[in-house]
Amino acid sequence: MRLRLVPPAFSMLAGILVLSACAKQQEESAAPLVAPTELAAIDTPPPVYPADAECDGAGGTTVLRVTVEQDGVPARVAQVQGSGNASLDKAALDAVQTWKFRAATRNGKPVSHTINVPVTFPPVLEKPTRCFAQGAG
Repeated sequence: MRLRLVPPAFSMLAGILVLSACAKQQEESAAPLVAPTELAAIDTPPPVYPADAECDGAGGTTVLRVTVEQDGVPARVAQVQGSGNASLDKAALDAVQTWKFRAATRNGKPVSHTINVPVTFPPVLEKPTRCFAQGAG
């Protein structure tokens, strides 16, 4: 049986390639990862209390599922749970569609994110004067 010897230059080249690959792998694993950030509300004005609900003393909580895109704007808003009053639910939906957010990030890049948002209308304890106008309330 004849033994075949690898030329020294070839084995040296193979060693350099292996070491080079290891160094590159260490550099990649040492690259800093950017910590994720969560979605944050920036501008969330409260909804306008509908006059009919206010005069009826209605209150309740509407829960909305909101998908906020990379630009911080709600792209999809859908009702998950109603307040028991259609006017309150519509007011909540209308208001949340205008809200502005700081988008969540992953690896330093903005990503879309979906959250549930409760919008609460406290019951009106004292009816506004306009509710007692002629023909109302």
